[in-house]
Amino acid sequence: MRIEALYALSILSAMGISFLATPLVRAMALRLGWLDTPSSAVKTHKVATPCVGGIAIFLAFAGTLVLLRYLTQFPSGTLRSLRAILMGGGFLFVLGLADDMTKPRGLHFKVKFVVQGLATVALLGYGISIHFISPHYVGAVLTVLWVVGITNALNIIDIMDGLAASQAAIAALAFLMISLPSEELYVNFASAALAGATLGFLPWNFSSKRKIFMGDSGSMFLGFVLAALAMGTKYSEVNDVGVYAPLLILMVPMYDTLFVMFLRIRNGQSPFLGSKDHFALRLEKMGHSRPKVVAMAAGAAMVLGFCAFLVTQLDVVLALCIYGVVGFEVLLLSRHLARVEMHR
Repeated sequence: MRIEALYALSILSAMGISFLATPLVRAMALRLGWLDTPSSAVKTHKVATPCVGGIAIFLAFAGTLVLLRYLTQFPSGTLRSLRAILMGGGFLFVLGLADDMTKPRGLHFKVKFVVQGLATVALLGYGISIHFISPHYVGAVLTVLWVVGITNALNIIDIMDGLAASQAAIAALAFLMISLPSEELYVNFASAALAGATLGFLPWNFSSKRKIFMGDSGSMFLGFVLAALAMGTKYSEVNDVGVYAPLLILMVPMYDTLFVMFLRIRNGQSPFLGSKDHFALRLEKMGHSRPKVVAMAAGAAMVLGFCAFLVTQLDVVLALCIYGVVGFEVLLLSRHLARVEMHR
């Protein structure tokens, strides 16, 4: 079977498993009382909702990779890297699940940071890290900051039906598009499986009658895997600044995290406590419906993903121009959104 067909099989397999498993997980959550209740002003939903959809996403991702392991002959390096992602991702999945099951209080953010850092050690132990920065220990420290940051960025942006899942699916497909010519097969297979797992979950997340949230078990797992995939692809074959392409691919969740932290600090609040300062909620306050906000964010992610592809293919001058235009647009958007008055 051609390698491209295997990537397509990965997407379809993960999508099918996720789509079929999600309603079963929802039924289990209802029976066991694993619900996210609107118990504080920070919550944006109105009724108690099953919140462990991450179980279906994780099972679809892991199940697809295990299935492909026995249907194909992965090169040893590919199998080794996938083990690291599954191991670290498993840690984050369990951490998120524990947080989901202890809602509304949940786990303290310090506990989450510690476990996220330990999960990153699994990546470092298998050689998945930031390699373009030396000395090695500086790259290792930045790897931990990168993984923890992206993990929480996906967690923070999960405030609206379909927002985090669509961003994860588009980012995974962007990594797959950029990494296709490379020999880092683990990035290709994991990207395809992750895209399928999130796409299969989306219909249930959007459903009005059988709604389920992915919860922290899903959002932290997705963030961890995406952070790992970002470090496995070659971006600088054409120019050196292509190495920053992952910043474009993951810009929407990164932007929301930094934007919210800036506003909270400016208002004298802790950046680690919840508030309704997210860009998506500000767009809603401006009169846009939630489906439209999610669609706008998805469209922005697609454009940014294509820009990321371009900066890895064009010469350095054109690549820098793309970074500059994107940065300028982000500043304009931030200035506009910061003027929106939010109820506190």
